[in-house]
Amino acid sequence: MSIVTTPLRLKTALKTYPHTRALKSGELTDPAVELVFEDIEPIHRVFAPMARQQAFDVSELAIVTYLQAKAYNKPVVLLPAVVAARFQQKCIIYNAQRGQLNVDDLAGKRIGVRAYSQTTGMWVRAILAQTYGVPIDKIDWVTFEGAHLDEYREPSFVRRAQPGQQLLPMLRAGELDAAILGNDLPDEPALAPLIADAAAADRAWYGLHRYVPINHVVVVRKELVDRHPDAVRAVYDLLLRGKQSVATVRDASKPDPLLFGIDALRGPLEETLSFCESQQLLPRKMSVDEIFADCLDVLGDAAR
Repeated sequence: MSIVTTPLRLKTALKTYPHTRALKSGELTDPAVELVFEDIEPIHRVFAPMARQQAFDVSELAIVTYLQAKAYNKPVVLLPAVVAARFQQKCIIYNAQRGQLNVDDLAGKRIGVRAYSQTTGMWVRAILAQTYGVPIDKIDWVTFEGAHLDEYREPSFVRRAQPGQQLLPMLRAGELDAAILGNDLPDEPALAPLIADAAAADRAWYGLHRYVPINHVVVVRKELVDRHPDAVRAVYDLLLRGKQSVATVRDASKPDPLLFGIDALRGPLEETLSFCESQQLLPRKMSVDEIFADCLDVLGDAAR
């Protein structure tokens, strides 16, 4: 007599991308798990509850939020799966109606960003410092939210906007000299990219670094790893199959933004850690081996 096993139901938060659509529609399944999706938009609204309280079994998480959660010993485990990545140099903008602003002019200027720990902000600051020689600690950083981790304290050169103030109105009014935005970049002719030919600059950056800057990865609760390792392996396999389901429509001549496996992620994460440390985003030093230890334990060779 055959034994019918019930799949483990997992509370899951993933944005709908081409590579996650088949998972969310039920087209891609695994008998070991049932992914029960909670659609929350924008996706960054799930990051704080996941990092602080592990509100989901499986969750998308910004890479900086994950690294901070790991540094503060939160019980979350990284799966070596990038679900969102993009080039970043178009993400710093200024109000061209108020005069020209160049990268060389940024020291002493007021730059707004949703939160100092926002991953897009981390990447833009890293590029400003490394590529253009901008001293990021000489900029007046203005933020509008705190970090996803309560324990984190911002550097002394970061200040919070007054209650009720908003980033874009401040930029339009000249109360900010520039601003960093991600998926919410405005489509306004007056708000222009600070880096004029951002696409060419990104190509040059990729030529040196050989990866697309990582925005979001996938994490699982540590309790799930400990109690149901087979379910975690099934989740990782589903994510990989989701990527493979759209591989035929991807332009092979362009960089692959969706890195999978610790071999592919080792170099990018080493640099990401270095950028976070230099920007005072982490409370302690970490290594990629520490980051990968948990997922290697549960995924084994599949993590490679």
